[in-house]
Amino acid sequence: MKFNIHLSMDYNKKDYGGDRIYDDMVKQAILADELGYDAVSVTEHHLLNIGMQPAPLQAVVKIAERTKNVKILTAVVILPLHDMRSYAGEVIVTDIMANGRLILGVGRGAYAFEMERFGITMDETRARFDESLDVLQALLTQEEVSWDGDYYKFDALTVMPRPIKPEGPALLMAVMNPEGIYHCTKRGFHILTTPLAGNHQLLVDQVSAFTRARGEMDEKGKDLTLTLSRTAFIVDNSAQRQQRVDEAYDFFSRFDNVYTGPGIVDTGMVRSLPRKQTKEEMADSLLICGPQEMVDRLGVYSELGIDRISLMVNVGAEHQDVMENIERIAKEVMPHLEAAPTQISPAFA
Repeated sequence: MKFNIHLSMDYNKKDYGGDRIYDDMVKQAILADELGYDAVSVTEHHLLNIGMQPAPLQAVVKIAERTKNVKILTAVVILPLHDMRSYAGEVIVTDIMANGRLILGVGRGAYAFEMERFGITMDETRARFDESLDVLQALLTQEEVSWDGDYYKFDALTVMPRPIKPEGPALLMAVMNPEGIYHCTKRGFHILTTPLAGNHQLLVDQVSAFTRARGEMDEKGKDLTLTLSRTAFIVDNSAQRQQRVDEAYDFFSRFDNVYTGPGIVDTGMVRSLPRKQTKEEMADSLLICGPQEMVDRLGVYSELGIDRISLMVNVGAEHQDVMENIERIAKEVMPHLEAAPTQISPAFA
């Protein structure tokens, strides 16, 4: 199992400054690269201080400039917010400037507050996403593409420049439903998923769906990967654990507000609201623990067949503590779970 660091992009205090937030992000990426992580990731969000990254492709270019080996995932970009005719070119240029290290993770958008302020209701995000994805794939892989759909209508055009590889950069799909995972895998997508508050049976079903689909694809599926997203922080005693749990509870109280809740946002800052899940229930579902316990719990994922674990290592900690956490995971956890170094698979070469 390989390791990914989901980089910090939360803006908990306006006086901290966006410049410092993104400087922290780049420093974390550099450290992850130096420590041998397989990948780092950024996500796209607008108008909110949670996951605050309105320009993920620009972030990819910056990170690629300062690193040497890590793959750089967009986990994820929100396709319905973009016009694929211009976005395809931006993706190609980003992949070129990242020396082919871009893995384009795509999604339809998760926050109603965000989508509706761009004039898109959550009810229409699926249809918009499906057509946008089809258009993007066509523009990346074909010349002289024309389209006559519900959201796109255009005469033949060719996006320039052309991608480094004929198939374009690797595409990763964010999806949680096991049946959705099966069908997206069959279409040739890498998969990013999460088991919702640590629901183990759901995770088993997600992995099973991916494995079944990949097995049915023979050679075409052998290089496809399954990435699992989890929150993780190494602690050494109960006091440290309680501090990190408190930070995580505040973070998810804000996350729930825009993900499943009413979307109450004050001048860009997501309000913390009461949660249905207790603090103790949340703590049990997260990887906030000592290094050996983290090895043991991640080992379950490795045995299930997870290819890459994407770790959210900051849900409210100070930057220096996050840097220390990244280093400790690399030195105290990764050696117990990573396979011997191998060549980068053709899908990511």
